Amino acid sequence: MPDYKFKTIDANGKVRSDTMVASNPMELEKRLGSMGFDLLSYKESKLSQSFLQKKSITRRELINFTFHVEQLTKSGVPLLDSLKDIRDSIEYGHFTDVLQTVIDDIEGGKTFSLALSEHPLIFDKVYVTLVRVGEETGNLAEVLRDLAETIMWQDELASHTKKIMIYPAIVSIVVLAVVSFLMIYLMPQLLPFIKNIGSEIPTHTKVLMAVSSAFVEYWYLIFTVPVVVIAGVTFMAKRNVGLRYLLDGLKLKIWLIGPLASKIKLARFANYFAMMYSSGITVLDALTISEDMVDNLVLEDSINKARASIAEGSQISESFESIGVFPSLIVRMIRVGEDTGAMDEALLNVSYFYNREVKESIEKLEPAMMPILTVLLGGIMLWIMLAVLGPVYDAVSNVKV
Repeated sequence: MPDYKFKTIDANGKVRSDTMVASNPMELEKRLGSMGFDLLSYKESKLSQSFLQKKSITRRELINFTFHVEQLTKSGVPLLDSLKDIRDSIEYGHFTDVLQTVIDDIEGGKTFSLALSEHPLIFDKVYVTLVRVGEETGNLAEVLRDLAETIMWQDELASHTKKIMIYPAIVSIVVLAVVSFLMIYLMPQLLPFIKNIGSEIPTHTKVLMAVSSAFVEYWYLIFTVPVVVIAGVTFMAKRNVGLRYLLDGLKLKIWLIGPLASKIKLARFANYFAMMYSSGITVLDALTISEDMVDNLVLEDSINKARASIAEGSQISESFESIGVFPSLIVRMIRVGEDTGAMDEALLNVSYFYNREVKESIEKLEPAMMPILTVLLGGIMLWIMLAVLGPVYDAVSNVKV
């Protein structure tokens, strides 16, 4: 489907230029007219549809879309009418073009899930799979409601995580700025004075002088090398599975951050696994799809081993216990679900347990990081003050009155 560059004029006489995907010029004019614009001119762009597929949307947009489709579908509105209503009601942007391509695909004979699968950066594998299950079982509205709640939970979790990282980021920037200023500007002016005092220079002052000299001589390396190293390791990890596996394992062991990251990833896995199982997807298929949700090769390998164990005839609880990453309480919950036949409830309890664990960990992490960073900044400042004022004090104390 072509992409058009166009110029329009609205009721107030304001001319605007933009681009839009449409099946033909008549469709372009019709869509612009429904938004209150009159088409002045247009030209087919060389921009391909594959370019549109490389763009994503915000999580809030996906939540609103899922919620609106669920509400309209539950109310008995046909799916195509629901999608067109959403397309016409949102402000024009990239997602408008995506919705138009979805509508055109459905009108061309594709199912809703198949049309969504054409945009993997927006609708991931879990989203598409659950929509397909909803279509096959006739419970599309219920599946969309569960999806909306899950995406809202992810958005809330991401918001909390960003919130607790603001303070450490600000403190880290302040520490770096203060240390750079002292080492590059202030210390070079104090060094001649310290050397000419005449008293013996303490070891910690010599260390400070060496660090200051390194900052003055090699400041460009100090600021650029870490960035280059991180970028290089990230680039190599994308192409070397062994290196990525090693780094993913280290990420789960970093003090404070590692356990929290592990809980967040396992909470996401448990949430999606519970939702897929309750929607009618088999355990093996749910585990296969859920592997991509953890975004960590170490955890993916563990889940894959559990799936292989289940495929060989082992119970779900025994397989999860063999992974070694799930707490014993969660394994017991799953075992109770197997014994009672209420696996749906057991998996939902697992999801609830991890959700609570993640929230509690985030709430504990923020107050724990503040004093640590404050002590770090205070320690650096104390070291600099002692290194500078120590020789001065020794020289003054040795002066005979």
